[in-house]
Amino acid sequence: MSEYHNASIDNLFKVISGITTVEECYAFFEDLCTIKEIQDMAQRLETAILLSKGENYQAISQKVGVSSATISRVNRCLNYGSGGYKAAIREISAKGK
Repeated sequence: MSEYHNASIDNLFKVISGITTVEECYAFFEDLCTIKEIQDMAQRLETAILLSKGENYQAISQKVGVSSATISRVNRCLNYGSGGYKAAIREISAKGK
């Protein structure tokens, strides 16, 4: 989605990619986002993880508390997106071992 690339977003992503601890990440995102925005992003990632494990929409909706529209959007990104969810899931799996 290169249509949104610009210097401000580059700076944001450079800062995020430079964060090295969970504590730093909490501090930055608590200043940057509302708690609801952070929770929404976490729910989308959890949805992607569950979809990658083969969970169905109803089970995901109950476990995570997201709508079928959100699950569908995450599923579309997981299958046809730029690979961000897949990379994040691999990272979580690698660090969980």
